[in-house]
Amino acid sequence: MASTFSPEKARAPPALPSSAPPITKFKIGLCQLKVTDDKQKNILHARTAIEEAAEKGAKLVVLPEIWNSPYSNDSFPVYAEDIDAGFDASPSTAMLSDVSRLLNITIVGGSIPERCGDKLYNTCCVFGPDGKLKAKHHKIHLFDIDIPGKITFKESKTLTAGETPTVVDTDVGRIGIGICYDIRFQELAMLYAARGANLICYPGAFNMTTGPLHWELLQRARAVDNQIYVATCSPARDSGAGYVAWGHSTLIGPFGEVLATTEHEEATIIAEIDYSQIELRRTNLPLEKQRRGDLYQLVDVQRLNS
Repeated sequence: MASTFSPEKARAPPALPSSAPPITKFKIGLCQLKVTDDKQKNILHARTAIEEAAEKGAKLVVLPEIWNSPYSNDSFPVYAEDIDAGFDASPSTAMLSDVSRLLNITIVGGSIPERCGDKLYNTCCVFGPDGKLKAKHHKIHLFDIDIPGKITFKESKTLTAGETPTVVDTDVGRIGIGICYDIRFQELAMLYAARGANLICYPGAFNMTTGPLHWELLQRARAVDNQIYVATCSPARDSGAGYVAWGHSTLIGPFGEVLATTEHEEATIIAEIDYSQIELRRTNLPLEKQRRGDLYQLVDVQRLNS
């Protein structure tokens, strides 16, 4: 009976087979950093945290959203870097390139404000163990919200939305990249899973209103819906900042289980990812074979048009 449901038609184009990662088990480091208004200090601090994570065995290190700058529309233009212009114009990514090469690790470099001509983006850079830039993700969904009496913030006052989903093959598997608000849109995570991602990394800075209610909930939902790993990395909380982050950086497993997390202070989480758990969960709970392609469909527009 299930064959009449046409599960192969539930995604267009059909889902790519899961990639075979170069390694199936490794340690990930999530560096929850306190951010100051001193860019050079933030860069040196992030480098130290990356080095400490690598010393503890991490082969993949993730940084927070906007780790080199205060999180504010006033700060984004001031702290923005021209990543494409080269390292002199982007000291933050120069550091990430250098340290990834020296330590022979993969880095999902959180995000920084990026200047591209007359536009600003919230940008995540991924560097491989050779120090080369492997991918650059512009935050697709801008954080424009208004909760009266709680929080109002509109990234669109200064930032431009990205246009391209980002999946990158690395030495530690195929990774999908989202930034903070991107996590709320399940279609993006479904698209990444359909492109064969083993892991989605979301550098993010949820606030004190939405963080307690939704931060862990959304991470677990994205993981369990797609039966993949989800890693998040937040700035540490600074109660004196204009924007106060919730913290609680976390690694979620493919069954929706919390594998490692922390509170709101500065911390580096070291945890293990074992990709064999993905296949185990998909065998035990074969969602992909049970989708109702006769009733609904996820369309990957970029793949369909390529």
